[in-house]
Amino acid sequence: MQHGEDPRRKFLKGAAAALAAAAIAPRTRAFDMAEPAKAATSKQAVPDRPVRCVQPFALDQVRLLDSEFTRAAAINRRYLQSLPIDRLAHTFRLQAGLPSHAAPLGGWEKPDCELRGHFTGGHYLSACALAYASDGDEALKARGDELVAALAKCQRPNGYLSAFPESFFDRLGSGQKVWAPFYTIHKIHAGMLDMYRLAGNQQALQVAIGMGNWVARWLNGFSDAQMASIMKTEFGGINDSMYELYAITGNESYRDAAHRFDQSSLFDPLASYRDELQGLHANTQVPKIIGAARRYELTGEPRYRRLAEFFWETVTQHRTYATGGSSNDEFWHTAPGDLKGQLGLYTAESCVAYNLLKLTRHVYTWNGDPRAFDYYERTLYNARLGTQDADGMKLYFYPLRSGATKFYNSPTDSFWCCTGTGAEEFARFNGNIYFHDDNDLYVNLFVPSELNWTQQKLTLRQETRFPREPRTQLALKLAQPKHFALHLRIPSWIGPDAKVRVNGQILDVFASPGSYLSLQREWHDGDRIELDLPMRLHTMTLPGDDSQVAMLYGPLVLGARLGTQGVTHAMQYGGYGTGPEPEPPAQPPVRIAAASAQSTDWMRVVAADELRFEASTRNGAVAVAPLKDIYGERYAVYWQNESEASSSG
Repeated sequence: MQHGEDPRRKFLKGAAAALAAAAIAPRTRAFDMAEPAKAATSKQAVPDRPVRCVQPFALDQVRLLDSEFTRAAAINRRYLQSLPIDRLAHTFRLQAGLPSHAAPLGGWEKPDCELRGHFTGGHYLSACALAYASDGDEALKARGDELVAALAKCQRPNGYLSAFPESFFDRLGSGQKVWAPFYTIHKIHAGMLDMYRLAGNQQALQVAIGMGNWVARWLNGFSDAQMASIMKTEFGGINDSMYELYAITGNESYRDAAHRFDQSSLFDPLASYRDELQGLHANTQVPKIIGAARRYELTGEPRYRRLAEFFWETVTQHRTYATGGSSNDEFWHTAPGDLKGQLGLYTAESCVAYNLLKLTRHVYTWNGDPRAFDYYERTLYNARLGTQDADGMKLYFYPLRSGATKFYNSPTDSFWCCTGTGAEEFARFNGNIYFHDDNDLYVNLFVPSELNWTQQKLTLRQETRFPREPRTQLALKLAQPKHFALHLRIPSWIGPDAKVRVNGQILDVFASPGSYLSLQREWHDGDRIELDLPMRLHTMTLPGDDSQVAMLYGPLVLGARLGTQGVTHAMQYGGYGTGPEPEPPAQPPVRIAAASAQSTDWMRVVAADELRFEASTRNGAVAVAPLKDIYGERYAVYWQNESEASSSG
């Protein structure tokens, strides 16, 4: 989240070629804006163009089985259930002139914070809808329905809905300083659309239509030059939600309004395969690209695929840490491929990883390249799964400075952008495990789960303790024998001696790392597949600095456990406006002496099933664990290789 008038954040500093162009749908007349509900709901939804080579499954078709993912999701749901609806609706009611006696929330939801409403009216609704679609959580659906009804009463007759006055947009349009009003409107709009799409709330759709009408009208008075100035203020993914509203309703005025948020200063270089991202606020850019990806899916315009794929490629390959996270102090300060000097307390804003995973899903469906899920898996385990504590509090940043600790929001006095995206992320872990085309099935993640592919009368159950065991087992239930291909992702990190068994028989076939092992045959009810996933130690250097080495075991980034000395509660919770922001003293990097950046002999596996490791360093043996499992203590992710440092010095 980019900071405008936020006084708390003084420490922050202000390739794939496209497909042939698909035919564009003929233009139809715009709807009568005086009758938004009647016009929008009477038109059939706009279908996506046939640009995907694989499709995701609906959330309610995949059920998670017991694992660290289900336990993390349950913690997140308990936190969401702890927030009273009256407190969530409080600032909306005040803005609408309605009585409210609830205690106000703090942090970014304080009644005088210019970003108020982004979590309470946006992220919260999305998280409730996702939890219902993913897990059938009726209690959270009911809370989402209650909040939708409360906010609907706060919506103005012109469609405007926010917890701050409409005058914020007057300031935006006249070039005055204001903190990201369209960013907040996008979160509320997306929350309403999620409650409609995922939880079947018709009232939420009517609220979203009213908001969409207001956005379209507000934009009408501005020239392209004025829009370029307006877009210098963070606007989130308002283009994405407006495209989604167009897809639902068929109202082309929403598509045209979304198109006005094409930011040529960002889009044009990317469409020409140029990375000009240095100096930009990282998370401000990713939602814009997600909106461009959605436009491609709805219109087939190849330019939007081109720029989205190049953006994804350059960021995930050249601007990310070993964890899959990106940014430092929320910005991309350096050129692509150069993160030297970018390891700090405020590295890897969690929202960036969240949005990059959303973009990865889009890109993967277009090309079906399993290497996209090498990135997805690594980021899921290392930049997302470890960002929540036992009470559901979330990280803002994922510090990568040696000796850092994780630090979280407070229950009711923070509400950072990453609190909201984290609440959504931890409600939809079942979303990207499996994909399909017309007939075939793709297994991309090794997560205990059960898929119900109703269209094919097929159920697949995946049982595994991965990553605590290097294998997974798949069992099929079929109404009748069926011929199709089962594509199993073979990760780039896989070790030697991998094998696959079907009904207990080892097959004399396998596939290269970073590809699919495709098993095409007639499958029968009760067939079982066992896939070995041998894990090995391997390294990743910091882009631009080979002397900084991260160690991984399979997809897991490992962290040195450096103890709890000097770690306080204040250092781990709150901050950002709730009091002093304690900065732990810098610790020297953990030093090793490895023959090369690829050497792994300085790390040993102590107990693979317990994921315990030990490193030999200049200061003796150091206990090591997966970064996602380290809480309440100091850690280090990058190790200083003195051999490389001296050779490059």
